[in-house]
Amino acid sequence: MTYRIAPSILSADFARLGEELSHVIAAGCDWIHFDVMDNHYVPNLTFGPMICGALKPHAKTAGGVAVPIDVHLMVQPVDALASAFADAGADLISFHPDASGHVHRSIQAIKAKGCKVGLVFNPAEPLDVLDWVIDDIDLILIMSVNPGFGGQSFIDSALRKIEDVRRRITACGKDIRLEVDGGVKVDNIRRVADAGADTFVAGSAIFGQPDYKSVVDAMRLALGTAA
Repeated sequence: MTYRIAPSILSADFARLGEELSHVIAAGCDWIHFDVMDNHYVPNLTFGPMICGALKPHAKTAGGVAVPIDVHLMVQPVDALASAFADAGADLISFHPDASGHVHRSIQAIKAKGCKVGLVFNPAEPLDVLDWVIDDIDLILIMSVNPGFGGQSFIDSALRKIEDVRRRITACGKDIRLEVDGGVKVDNIRRVADAGADTFVAGSAIFGQPDYKSVVDAMRLALGTAA
């Protein structure tokens, strides 16, 4: 399995976001994760499309290879902001199904903008909507904390949900990323992977440390993919 590490810039130094992107990319991260909060669906306010557009030129390796921008929309309604982030350079856009009046329509609208699309499930949210749309999406994001704030502790019951989603992905036969966001650290990333996840959002676990590369290397070692 190919594992991806996606640092969440919610935990970065906002005064120097461009440098922070360059540093985590140099440390070996695979995606850049944008936690977009609207002070409505969740009780916090973070990044808009203009910041995504400003950072897009920084989302590349030293060799000029583009690093995907992974936008997690914690907003309601979904469609207008999803369109704006697509125009700003997002590569993947995920949203919460309970924040959309018409989930399938929102999926199709994001795909029509040329982006990959994902659905996000809160800790106590059922997975029933996947029965109807799993063939139309590229990513499933499981929240292992309640959305709205960084730095929270991992909720262990998320492991059962990750296992359930992995079974659904295997059954449908489609190449769908299984991402986990919330409290993922060096000491639990292996358990999260064993449950079936392949993409790991890490905020304070990376940005809260002085040496980003040492953290990313330790995560890859725990995953068994160290260079």
